[in-house]
Amino acid sequence: MILTTVCYIEKNGKYLMLHRTKKEKDLNKGKWIGIGGKFEKGESPEECIVREVKEETGLLLKSYKLRAVVTYTFTGFEDEYMYIFTSDEFEGNLTECNEGDLKWIEKEKVMELNLWEADKIFLEKLKKDNNFFTMKCEYDGDKLISYSLNEY
Repeated sequence: MILTTVCYIEKNGKYLMLHRTKKEKDLNKGKWIGIGGKFEKGESPEECIVREVKEETGLLLKSYKLRAVVTYTFTGFEDEYMYIFTSDEFEGNLTECNEGDLKWIEKEKVMELNLWEADKIFLEKLKKDNNFFTMKCEYDGDKLISYSLNEY
């Protein structure tokens, strides 16, 4: 099982997105995703997202909100549990990322990017309301074959 975090950092009606282009062996290669990564030993979800955002962007989150937990099952890969955060309070200067290219994308244009199918579903949910939710997604390769969503 893999534990990860992702943060959709917001500014002026845009999300900071990462185009994953720089790693050779990368499940996300060619996709646009939020900022985040895998837990290190002993980390909480909050500690992980603050560290990952700092490492990948140079930005320090000043506040953030846990919005969802997503369970992924992939044919031939380990299950993944991802904690989704949003933030609109941060400080620092954007730096280059060793995993891909960072770009501020208007929220209305994010759906035009090469996203995972499940990301499109939960990004729409993030835009619509502030309720916490969980989601389970089953993938075969990069094709979403089923999902369920629970609101709280």
